[in-house]
Amino acid sequence: MTSASQTHGGAHPEVTSQFIEELRTITSSDRVLDAEDELVVYECDGYVIEKNSPDVVVFPETADEVRQIVLACNRRRIPFLARGAGTSLAGGSLPVTGGVMITLTRMNKILEISTRDRYAVVEPGCVNLKLTRALAGTGFHYAPDPSSQSACTIGGNVATNSGGPHTLKYGVTVNHVLGVEFVTPEGRLVTLGGPCGRGNCPDLTGLFVGNEGTFGVVTRIWVRLTRDPAATRTMLGVFNTVSDATQAISSIIGAGIVPAALEMMDQGIIGALEEAFQFGFPLDAGAVLLIEVDGLDCALDREAETIVQLCNEAGAAEVRQSKTEADRALLWKCRKQAFGAIGRLAPSCCTQDGVVPRTRLPEILSFIQEMERKHDLRIVNVFHAGDGNIHPILLFDERDADQIQRVLLASDEILNRCIDLGGSVTGEHGIGVEKISFMSRLFTEDDLAVMHDVRRVFNPDGLCSPGKLLPVAGGCNSEHPVAIDPARRPAF
Repeated sequence: MTSASQTHGGAHPEVTSQFIEELRTITSSDRVLDAEDELVVYECDGYVIEKNSPDVVVFPETADEVRQIVLACNRRRIPFLARGAGTSLAGGSLPVTGGVMITLTRMNKILEISTRDRYAVVEPGCVNLKLTRALAGTGFHYAPDPSSQSACTIGGNVATNSGGPHTLKYGVTVNHVLGVEFVTPEGRLVTLGGPCGRGNCPDLTGLFVGNEGTFGVVTRIWVRLTRDPAATRTMLGVFNTVSDATQAISSIIGAGIVPAALEMMDQGIIGALEEAFQFGFPLDAGAVLLIEVDGLDCALDREAETIVQLCNEAGAAEVRQSKTEADRALLWKCRKQAFGAIGRLAPSCCTQDGVVPRTRLPEILSFIQEMERKHDLRIVNVFHAGDGNIHPILLFDERDADQIQRVLLASDEILNRCIDLGGSVTGEHGIGVEKISFMSRLFTEDDLAVMHDVRRVFNPDGLCSPGKLLPVAGGCNSEHPVAIDPARRPAF
């Protein structure tokens, strides 16, 4: 975790009135913001602990406008970064060094849907749920469905390689991106992959997904469409304790069943949801599991029966099964709105994102409870239990510096414990600015040197989203511009 400082830098000296006027010429006067009271809106994303305002915010509507903006920044050596909906929970769209924020929310169109060839083409600002709704009734869907699906953009999903409840069975974003068009940090418009994927070429698209905005600014995305399952069975297991729920998780996976989704919510989340939406959850439950299996209808009753049996053997107080599509939609509504209900519990929250082996879930959850007591904080949990991707939510008031410090300390200890248990510090939120200090624990110096070399190929001058993802402790980790032989750069 980084420090709790509220700013990283001041105004960039090259962002002059002349430069801002050039941006207005590229776009239009109403698509450039430079007033202080307008810029403060963009001082942070979903990670509220660190803040810094950009010098100017610009809203392009075409790929060519993005290219011209990037070229203008290059001419003056002004740093820039892309932002979508601002739902990043790791400071991925924090303007660390000020400069230009390229906000892509106006590039939000679905450009093409081809169910015959099983792909869709979207602009980066397209909200994930918008594509889901557009595909309703076609017999196909876009599988990655982050919990922030109603707000997050597909461009942001590509940046952080987002997951979601159904990625246990279907995979994360990288498994569903066929190609990307993007403006390189030097101002070239290039395409990797496309409707047919990478063909016989190296998988540069796979390399690009998850770069956290440091390789360029995405302007178009080709995504794979997945056929809707023939049938589903959705269940809600109610448990007296978190330990019983995690035992059920291990038993289900150990039985060879791969659910489409396996989600867990603890008592704190249950209470917030019940207060907000009156779903009928038992308030004395220690945890609930949302379990969904899909596939051929003839096989699902047996799988569901096995899951119910395993939950009961693990100590479930009850297991509810949805009888209708409306019942299923209600269960998923409660899961997708869990984070929205957190606002009833505290003014601010910090949502962590760690991964542990499934068999170590009881240990990490016990450790989180220990951190709650040690640092005098309230921590609630909602997470993708099937793949061990935990999301402890630390509740606090950001106006209280002492609370911020305790949140940082507790978060550090939780993420370090994830590493100790054989896991990682991120499953889908990314490193951003929040977790850079953990990179040297996860990777060797040689590993980090290779990562820096790869990033320099795409972003040789370091102008695109500086201060993200990789540590800058000097030597091979230096962020200073490095001269790259043009012959060594990919031709794309």
